Order: sequence, then structure tokens, then C-alpha cells
Amino acid sequence: MKIRFLKPAQIEVDDAVAWYDSQSRGLGIQFLDDIDRAIRRIAAYPFSSVEIEQDLRRCLLSRFPYGIIYGTDSETIIVVAVAHLHREPRYWIDRMLGKK
Repeated sequence: MKIRFLKPAQIEVDDAVAWYDSQSRGLGIQFLDDIDRAIRRIAAYPFSSVEIEQDLRRCLLSRFPYGIIYGTDSETIIVVAVAHLHREPRYWIDRMLGKK
């Protein structure tokens, strides 16, 4: 399946990588590795993650406190948010209006 990140989700990844790198050299790369593993898991088993809203699922990262919020559209997985789990929940819900 193809993977497409909404622009705000990509910005969240970039910001998290920069923040983790500022905390410890190489930690940003480890975060990206965790994202990559989760995306591969989503691509292989798109319906295995818990459904948190109608047609939206959340896949948790294994090492970092983030969840990948995504939906599926025939042949594409659309990443809506890469959300920190200890911040305001559902802040990303307005993004769904611009998705379609």
C-alpha cells in the first residue's frame, strides 16, 4: 500500500526529530526508526491497530510516546497525525475536514 502523510503530520515528525536530537545526539534517528517500524507494521496489517474514531486507527510506537493516527483509502494509508500521547487528545480531528 502507498503511504501518504498529511502536511501537518509530516511537520510533527520533523519537529519531534529535531527535539529528540536536541536532547541527545542520534535520538532523532532512533525516533525515525521507530516511526519506520510502525509504518511497515501498518502497511502490512492496516486494520490491526485499534480504531479510535470511525475509519481512523492509532498505531503506537514501541519506544517513544507517540501514536500514528491514520485512515485507509482504497490503496493508500493516509497518516493524519503523529501525536504525542501526553498532549491534548484529539487536537488533530479538524484535519479530517481537509483530508477529502
